[in-house]
Amino acid sequence: MRHILLGAIVWAAAIHALPAEEYWPQWRGPSGTGAAEAGSLPTSWSETENVIWKVELPSWSGATPIIWGDRIFLTSPEPSGRTAPTAPARAARFGGSRDPGGPTLFLLCLNRADGRELWRRDLGEGNRLMRKQNMSSPSPVTDGERLWVMTGTGLLRCFDFDGKEIWKLDVEEEYGKFGINWGYASSPLLWEDRLIIPVLHGMKTDEPSYMLAIDKATGKELWRTIRPTDAIRESPDSYATPQLLTYEGRSFAVMNGGDVVTAHDLLTGEEVWRVRGMNPRNNPSYRVIASSVVIGDTIFAPTRVQPLTAIRAGGHGDVTDSHVLWRARGSDVPSPVSDGNYLWIADDRGVFSCIDAKTGELMYDPQRIATGTYSSSLLLADGKIYATSESATTTVLAAGPEFNVLATNRLDDPYTLSSLIAVGNRIYIRTSAHLYCIGEE
Repeated sequence: MRHILLGAIVWAAAIHALPAEEYWPQWRGPSGTGAAEAGSLPTSWSETENVIWKVELPSWSGATPIIWGDRIFLTSPEPSGRTAPTAPARAARFGGSRDPGGPTLFLLCLNRADGRELWRRDLGEGNRLMRKQNMSSPSPVTDGERLWVMTGTGLLRCFDFDGKEIWKLDVEEEYGKFGINWGYASSPLLWEDRLIIPVLHGMKTDEPSYMLAIDKATGKELWRTIRPTDAIRESPDSYATPQLLTYEGRSFAVMNGGDVVTAHDLLTGEEVWRVRGMNPRNNPSYRVIASSVVIGDTIFAPTRVQPLTAIRAGGHGDVTDSHVLWRARGSDVPSPVSDGNYLWIADDRGVFSCIDAKTGELMYDPQRIATGTYSSSLLLADGKIYATSESATTTVLAAGPEFNVLATNRLDDPYTLSSLIAVGNRIYIRTSAHLYCIGEE
């Protein structure tokens, strides 16, 4: 316990050593909700407007960059020597002939001021295409001194900020092959002295799903908890990332997938509660991609479009009948965002909606934004919502209960799966071949 408390103090000190707007330490930002404290962000941009810098990347990825101070960290396959992917026709959308990038996976460190590469490290071989993603999809995470990165091939590694490897763990070698249908994509959750790694699968394995806690300093197992499910065929599979819930003096990892939402005590791994009803018709293909959003003591848990479920924290065991606040229609791939008053959603087809976070009431009829397919998650920052399509077109909307499009911005790069991030007064957009730093000129 003394070690854990010391870890918490070090983590808090590292966070507060920087202004809140100077870091984006994990997928979906400091709070894990897709919300940023950044201000004075641009509303409009193009290839010739408000581009502070633009740098070429080795290849494409669904992973989001992370930022700490003057450094940007991101994963990428090596170049393959072929043309970068374009926004695919439906026939090629789920794999087809798209180039996954080269076989080797990299971790890159860039200078935040100008995008210049400072170093890159080899993360191993085995990159391949699985439906619309490659094996670089999990985003890194950092505490300001070290960073940890997981690959879709199951390699978990720890580095310092100079690129020195501290330890490595092959999760598949240690615990068995992943049996998820379209490739592993969950990002690690960092809490105090530990990394939380979810492995929710079933389509290609009879092995049970589990939640895993790894000591961030040594790479050793702290606990491993089996996560049972009655989901069938592809429905046990989850590509979501666990979210942190702090409630009544305890900390939990909240995970959606396998037709349920569960909360696990972060000290012990114990499953404290679960909510059923995430697949009301027992659909065999109800895999989960979007991650939950935790605001205070409320969890907004997506599934495959319907139902999006609002859950009140607390309780023990099966709390479906006592702690579900409301259910509504949500999204499939993009994770939503919320400020605690409203929940904003964009579905895969670019249909945008706003829900009262307290009641589940729809604030207006769902509205179409820029035409396209949407895979990246929403960004909430500076009183605006940013929704980016796979064709690198970003619709900017006012963050309020009324539908109000402020701008539609297009970049020349043809494809993006990565979610936007905002740090300081800059937005960072990863496309098929470049990383853009966007800001008011």
